[in-house]
Amino acid sequence: MSGHSKWSTIKRKKAATDAKRGKLFTRLLKEVQMAAKLGGGSVDGNPRLKSAVLTAKSNSVPGDNIERAIQRGTGELEGVDYEEITYEGYAPGGVALLIKSLTDNKNRTVAEVRHALTKHGGSLAGANAVAYMFQDKGVVTISKENITEEELYDVVLEAGAEDITDAGDSWQVIAELTAYHSVTSALSALDKDFEDEIQSIPDTTVTVSGDDVEKLMKLLDVLDDLDDVQSVSANFDIDDAELAELNKG
Repeated sequence: MSGHSKWSTIKRKKAATDAKRGKLFTRLLKEVQMAAKLGGGSVDGNPRLKSAVLTAKSNSVPGDNIERAIQRGTGELEGVDYEEITYEGYAPGGVALLIKSLTDNKNRTVAEVRHALTKHGGSLAGANAVAYMFQDKGVVTISKENITEEELYDVVLEAGAEDITDAGDSWQVIAELTAYHSVTSALSALDKDFEDEIQSIPDTTVTVSGDDVEKLMKLLDVLDDLDDVQSVSANFDIDDAELAELNKG
């Protein structure tokens, strides 16, 4: 399983099993606010906002909270003014990292990101050092309990999806941004529950093994826990058996 699907699967399990739902809500609402700020408060007229709202709702964020986040983004309500900043870096094993943040204090955020990287065997890189290795794509995650692989293929490939990957207990549908909303619309018409978001997907991956696996997982975990970090993308590949062995410990 490649890095983007493996890491997103791990994060979903974390959100379901640890005491971080409040942090997850905050992260999702910040994205709603930023989407409204950049593209306006109309869900139907703002694709990024529509995706952010659907993702928030699928994670049980209350509707009132979502509406207030939209109003903060459009300026109807007062709120913290966030700035989007993407950091690039390297992790153990030569893994490339793309770290996206929403922050109201970029000096604080870069210090926290740099500290996490250097403490856990990584390093901060300059602009465009690794960004060229990633492409933004729509990623739809749907439980295997909700749909068979054959049914999914029939629906999403006709809608323009690029690929379907096996993410353990769920399927992940990958789509170019131009086909993203036709794919989600096709699934919505089936009345199936799913999560969707725009992710930075690596063009190629590097295989990580041995001690670097544990170091990498620890670093990704630490970065993901930073309050200002919205998402972490990485171009790693780890053998499933090796990752399972790590999880036993």
